[in-house]
Amino acid sequence: MQYSTFAAIDIGSYDVILEIFEISKKQGIRSVDKICHRMELGKDTYTLGKIRPEMEEELCRVLADFVRIMEGYRVDDYRAAASSAISEASNSLYVLGKIHQLTGLSVTVLSNSEQRFLGYKALAAMEDNFNKVIEKGTAILDLDGGSFQISLFDKDALVTTQNIRMGSLRVRERLAGIQSETEHYEEMVEELIWNEVSSFKKMYLKDRKIENIMLIGDVFTDSVYQNIEEKTTKIISRENFNTWYEKIIRQSPMELAVKLGIPLENASLMYPSAVIYKCLIDMMEAEHVWIPGVHMTRGIEYEYAEQMKLQKGSHNFENDILAAARNMAKKYKCHASHNQVLEQYAMNIFDSTKRFHGLGERDRLLLQIAVTLHACGKFISMKNSNECGYALIMSTEIIGLSHLEREIIANVVRYNIRDFDYDMMQLETEAGQDLAGVSDRTAITILIAKLTAILRLANSMDKTHKAKLIDSRMAVRDGRLVITTGYQGDLALESASFEQKAAFFEEIFGIRPVLKQKRRV
Repeated sequence: MQYSTFAAIDIGSYDVILEIFEISKKQGIRSVDKICHRMELGKDTYTLGKIRPEMEEELCRVLADFVRIMEGYRVDDYRAAASSAISEASNSLYVLGKIHQLTGLSVTVLSNSEQRFLGYKALAAMEDNFNKVIEKGTAILDLDGGSFQISLFDKDALVTTQNIRMGSLRVRERLAGIQSETEHYEEMVEELIWNEVSSFKKMYLKDRKIENIMLIGDVFTDSVYQNIEEKTTKIISRENFNTWYEKIIRQSPMELAVKLGIPLENASLMYPSAVIYKCLIDMMEAEHVWIPGVHMTRGIEYEYAEQMKLQKGSHNFENDILAAARNMAKKYKCHASHNQVLEQYAMNIFDSTKRFHGLGERDRLLLQIAVTLHACGKFISMKNSNECGYALIMSTEIIGLSHLEREIIANVVRYNIRDFDYDMMQLETEAGQDLAGVSDRTAITILIAKLTAILRLANSMDKTHKAKLIDSRMAVRDGRLVITTGYQGDLALESASFEQKAAFFEEIFGIRPVLKQKRRV
């Protein structure tokens, strides 16, 4: 049997995990080994703002050990990912450079949306009936040391996903000086959490019934999972969850460490984790709590297997990314019918000119999202809609997109109605990390220019927002992109706008767009 050996490394807030997988097209995926090293990187980052030299050295030693283990298993490929404990550290670039120098590992720093997306994929990979579950009101609660993510699903579609910077380690450190001075520590944690989630409840839970809650990996859920009698179902009632909760909060970290057989450091996070989960479960009033016992390493493996075409899941994750973008567009009152028409034009242009632009499916998705959000800035200002659109996109996480991908989309929206400036392209310095070491500014600028040219041309074809073009056909002939279309009404405005945008399109792709009006409908 032919299989591939793959290693997933997760550098988290309070532990560093290596998991080895065997991946086969016929037999699926099998975890063959898992090593977890406890170290609170997040404690440094969330309290000091940087990672101390001694913590850097320990991290490099651990990762060097992981490399030797990977060599022993003859690993074919690997992915190493880090989250907020690294990304929020002021010396993150230095730490990443040191890791590469001493271990040879290239570590990708995940944006929050990428991290949660991998956790979500890990859940989908483990649950055969995942699609069936999310047909009804379902919330996924993904908690780590730095923050927690709430993702709501209904009728097999993503409704919203929101991140709140209140993870177990961050809460513990924030209230560390108070815990010994009060008998009402639980209430203080609850107040802290409720203050953060009350707005979420008003916006998204007012008229929505949540039947299922899925909890993704942390020390608390791991302990609960280990104590579930029937692990095949991985479901407990809300009543049973509350029973377990009461056991946790009545014991000290030392008592928990001894009773559960876990390190004291892990036990100290049980309390804030339990309170956070309890608050969220009470808020949603769900009766079924799913604890599948998954971690991000499984999500890393799942994504790798998808990319290498070694595995094909039943759930369409790309649709979830689009759903998040469309929910954002709805929030900012974007013209839905115009967006639908514009998306059709833009995708047809993209598909018709593939051999000229050389872009891939991921770039096509970025264009689709740029189309969806191209007018969101008008919600803030009609005069400066392009700059406001840029700001809104950069300040809003879209699940599944990296920081750089979001920045590409934001710039496409900005330059849709502004002269394109190759030399003044605004890119944040850390964005290069999202390309796993590839930070070719010129290549990124050219990609933005190509997507902008397509968006501009498509937008010109529905200048009046009346969908006047009917049964349009596109083909490249003799160095021209010929768009043959029927039409209704007067196309004077569309034709004039099309000619204006055609020049930039030709500048970028080397082909001249031509609009041929075939017949009046």
